[in-house]
Amino acid sequence: MEQALERLRALPYEDLGFAKVDHHRALRKGFPEVIFCPGKTAVQIVEIARRLASTGANVLATRAAPEVYKAVRRELPGAEYNAVARAIIIRGTEKLEPAGNIGVISAGTADLPVAEEAALTAELMGGRVNRVYDVGVAGIHRLFDSWDRISKARVLVVVAGMEGALASVVGGMAACPIIAVPTSVGYGAHFQGLASLLTMLNSCAAGVAVVNIDNGFGAGYTAALINRIGLEGHSP
Repeated sequence: MEQALERLRALPYEDLGFAKVDHHRALRKGFPEVIFCPGKTAVQIVEIARRLASTGANVLATRAAPEVYKAVRRELPGAEYNAVARAIIIRGTEKLEPAGNIGVISAGTADLPVAEEAALTAELMGGRVNRVYDVGVAGIHRLFDSWDRISKARVLVVVAGMEGALASVVGGMAACPIIAVPTSVGYGAHFQGLASLLTMLNSCAAGVAVVNIDNGFGAGYTAALINRIGLEGHSP
């Protein structure tokens, strides 16, 4: 009874003064609250991560600098760091078997930080992720060489900077939903991702939805939700 009351005190959130940790989010959404690191101090991030980890759930902190990871690891030795995705992971007690098929495609190597953020998010949410990187339209034969793997996906995340054309190309060929992610990779008139964002928003290919510039997390999260639909043990 005492343990149950202690757990209930943290629902729906735990007030830390500088943050209100949403412990109820896993029940509402199927995945715990995620820590967005920019704008927070290392001390704040460590405390939020500690409180989330205490529930036994997976913890994900995005856009984390290496020094933030070091601070988290001192408090939580099980923490891992994905340097490409710039993300901290603390694995919970529940082990999910990867399910479904989520494809994450990047146009270029420079887009990998955003693509890896999407892939890592989708994996932590239980999705089986198939990565296909550096297959942009400047060498479109590379995309076609990987099409057998791409065509089997239940949902695709397409990450591209420069002019952002890859999402339209994939959208004209793939039968599954596509989440397009513009990146801030490009030269001056690219306007820090605005050019690729507008290209993706104006795509004539049906079935292409677009998230914000560099929002790999949002794309991976949505892809994982789509991937769950119809899988055994998950409701639509």
